[in-house]
Amino acid sequence: MVSDREWPNANTQCHARQVARQATGAVLRPLIRKCLVLATFWHASYDWDPMGLTAADSKQMTKPLPQFVPGSTCFRCDVCCRFPEAESFLRPYFTHDEIAEAMAHGVPESFFPDKSGSQVNLVQNAGGEGYLCPAFDAESGHCGIYDVRPVDCQLYPLALMWDKSGQEVLLGWDTKCPFMRDAPSRSIQTYAEQAEKILLSDTIVKQLAANPRLIGRFQDDVVVLKPLPKLTARLRAAQVDPQLRPFTLLDASRMAKALERAQALRDDTPAAFSFPYHYIWISLLPCWWLDIADTLFLFAQSPDGWFMPLPPIGPGPLDRAVDEAFGLMRQWNGSSPVSRIENVTDAQRQLLSIEGVQFDKKDGDYLYSASALATLTGDSYKSQRALCNRAEREQTITIEPYRSEHREACMVLHRRWADQKRRGHLDQMGMLLLEDAESAHARVFQEYDRIGLSGVVGKVNNEIAAYTFGYWLTPHTWCILFEVADRIIPGLAQWVFRETCRMASAQGAIWINAMDDAGLPGLRAAKSAYHPTSVLATWIVTRKAT
Repeated sequence: MVSDREWPNANTQCHARQVARQATGAVLRPLIRKCLVLATFWHASYDWDPMGLTAADSKQMTKPLPQFVPGSTCFRCDVCCRFPEAESFLRPYFTHDEIAEAMAHGVPESFFPDKSGSQVNLVQNAGGEGYLCPAFDAESGHCGIYDVRPVDCQLYPLALMWDKSGQEVLLGWDTKCPFMRDAPSRSIQTYAEQAEKILLSDTIVKQLAANPRLIGRFQDDVVVLKPLPKLTARLRAAQVDPQLRPFTLLDASRMAKALERAQALRDDTPAAFSFPYHYIWISLLPCWWLDIADTLFLFAQSPDGWFMPLPPIGPGPLDRAVDEAFGLMRQWNGSSPVSRIENVTDAQRQLLSIEGVQFDKKDGDYLYSASALATLTGDSYKSQRALCNRAEREQTITIEPYRSEHREACMVLHRRWADQKRRGHLDQMGMLLLEDAESAHARVFQEYDRIGLSGVVGKVNNEIAAYTFGYWLTPHTWCILFEVADRIIPGLAQWVFRETCRMASAQGAIWINAMDDAGLPGLRAAKSAYHPTSVLATWIVTRKAT
């Protein structure tokens, strides 16, 4: 249970676990952890020796292909494992299991921003320009994890990519590899045929389906060796619909424009009508989108099937778009009850009159007066005000904007805070929320400015003891996404919460949206104790099978 004193700390519930619970009733199924996004990350400092890695046992790794390019050529190469920029889209991608292997053989955890699967963080080349894979030693030309290197590296200079239309998977040869400057030889064609057979193995297909980023976008400098129709067919079965596109950082402006066209944003609009709300959880709950007649359809891929975390966003008739959305989900999910549309507002509900729809009340966002939370005046805020006063009396607290150099300290704080929560009285759902939250917080620490978030850290005796992140939903509504404070410091959470509201109010906020209570009675009581002006009514829409 979450007490009134703990509430600001508890605003980290995982959207992925919530929707899993809604989809399956009381039964929680393991989440399929997939990373679908072309993410960008800050590079790490080059402060360790890749050649000091533990020697790998090659018998533990079944390589998909023998190395085609001679080792002597690779050692003389000045292309592989080197990148012109820290955020290069060509960085190797590691799956969840490959990350575990790399870490077991000496690559520090900090180089993998998402343990469920991600591109590796690069390091600055201390001996020259550009950036390096952290497992690569530029002086010797050796890879420190060669025997357990990821499939993405094992395939190179072969490349898997979609064709220009995004409809078919191609196998190509990357001409950035200096081993091939002319037309592909017969031996390379034979090598490609061998590769196709291995790529169709169940193990590799499952790996590709779970990690779509292993298949890159079309590149003009990759020579197409052959199309892979059988692999395309098997991956499409997992992808469901080739019209869908993964929801990435590049889609932030697309979503903003769609919301503007639809005139969907008001001061009392739910926090879910924003890019950050969905993007930070994509490693746990992948999102995909498609555009039909200037209407944005956002779909989430749960272990139980597809649903819409938002109603269709567009200027056209909502009835028609919702009808189309349920038609798509019926194709993908069959008769599964997982098909639904979440976060439908009261105003949108009034517009829906299509046959067979049902409405279920959803936990709504808590909306507060910004000035009331900034001042905490009056008897109704007596207990919160007393805790703030205690924190100020017993501690020296300062607050400053979050910067990238705070990342490691904030991550340490989050883990300490989570351990403090686990030692409390958490039920199974609470434990799962904590488990899932770590990857979302890590993504925010890495990409906060790209996502459109602002954050502050609170320091006690010059050590980070609290942090909070949020975003502007409208010029007058500030949404609080995360708040974490060291639980052993009485009143710190309330103090940071009040300071956050003060800063938002000073910047023009009239309203503070603290999001929903996740259906938890303790959290509901705690949020109610801050006296919301309203709890926004939202609905989950389902449709009877016809």
